[in-house]
Amino acid sequence: MNRKIKKEVLGLLADGDLSRSRRKLEGYDEHFLVNPLFSALSRPEELLRWHTVTLFGEVLARLADKDMEAARIVMRRYLWSLNDESGGIGWGAPEAMAEAMVHHDRLCDEYLHMLISYMRPDGPLEHQDGNFLELPELQRGLLWGIGRLAEKRAPLLLQKAVVPDLQSYLSSGDATVRGMAARALGLLAAGDATTELKKLLDDERPVRFYHEGEVTVVPVAGFAHEALRQIESLQEA
Repeated sequence: MNRKIKKEVLGLLADGDLSRSRRKLEGYDEHFLVNPLFSALSRPEELLRWHTVTLFGEVLARLADKDMEAARIVMRRYLWSLNDESGGIGWGAPEAMAEAMVHHDRLCDEYLHMLISYMRPDGPLEHQDGNFLELPELQRGLLWGIGRLAEKRAPLLLQKAVVPDLQSYLSSGDATVRGMAARALGLLAAGDATTELKKLLDDERPVRFYHEGEVTVVPVAGFAHEALRQIESLQEA
C-alpha cells in the first residue's frame, strides 16, 4: 500500500501541475502522504522539489488539524534531519517547516523559535538558543522560509527580533542567500537595514526564486530594490 501511494504521489508531482497535484492529494489520508513527500524533498528535479514544499506544508496543516501529535512527529523529523548527528543534510527541511507554519497557527507557535534558531550561533551556555546552519545551500532554504513566513506573520517575526539576524546575511558570499535575506527584510519593512540594502543595488548576480508555484530568475539587486520600496512605502504611510 505504502509503495503504491509513493509511486502515485511522485507521479503527481512529476506532472508539474501544482493545482492538479493539490486536488489529487486531498483525496489521500494525510498520514499516508508523509513518507512519499519526505522522499520527494530530496529529488533532483527543481520544480518537483518546490511543489513538494508547497504541498507538504498544506498536507501537514491538515494533518495537524486531525492529529496534532502526528504533525509534531513530522516537524521533529525535519529538525532531526538538520542535526549533525542525523548523518543527513536536511535538504528542503527549513522550507517545508516554514510552509507548514504559514498554514497552521499552532505549529507556528510551537516551532517558529526552532526555525529562527538556525540563523543564530550558540550563545553562552546559559543562553544557548542557536543552531546556526553553516552551509550556504541550507541557508538559502532557511531564508526563503523566513521570507515565506514574513508574507503572513511579519508582526510575529518582528516580535522575535529577527531583523539583525537577517541583516548579517546581506554580506554573504552566496548570491541566493543575499537575495533571500533582502526579500525577507523588505517584507518586514526593516528600516534599520536600509544602508546595507543600498549596497546591493548594483548586485546583478542571478537568483533562482520560487514563488506561487513557479521558479523565476531575479538579480540580487531586484530584491534589494523591492525591499527598499517596501520600507519607503511603510515610512510614508
